[in-house]
Amino acid sequence: MRNEAVEQLDVLVGSWQTTLRNAWFLEPTDQEVPGSATVEWLGDAFVVFRWTMGGDVGKATSEMVLVLGRSDARDAYTALYHDERGVCRVYGMTFDGSHWNLSREDPDMFQRFIADVGPDRIVGRWEASEDQGSTWRKDFDLVFERA
Repeated sequence: MRNEAVEQLDVLVGSWQTTLRNAWFLEPTDQEVPGSATVEWLGDAFVVFRWTMGGDVGKATSEMVLVLGRSDARDAYTALYHDERGVCRVYGMTFDGSHWNLSREDPDMFQRFIADVGPDRIVGRWEASEDQGSTWRKDFDLVFERA
């Protein structure tokens, strides 16, 4: 049986076409990088989010996996991240069905993803801070459109 709060993540489930744009690390910076994502349930407790980008992604990684879950005791979502470089991260997460935020405050960097979620479109951006959140820079915009 699915937890009611975890059931809210069902709006993410499906196949998506992605577009990364306005990335500071790409030349030219307005270059668009296409990709795709699949989101599926892992049992009744987790959502697995796989995202792959094609083309030149500069200093970005091209394959990522997020496992989304929840801690009832903390009344909070959590996201575990992994990419093809072997990088593993833990993000705090908020999700209310129309707004999705991921954030981490690690010694190497603070990072966040801020997105508006619709039934067929997710519009978001990744940001980073190298001074413990005093100032933020946009890494890139990211749009998901249901395939």
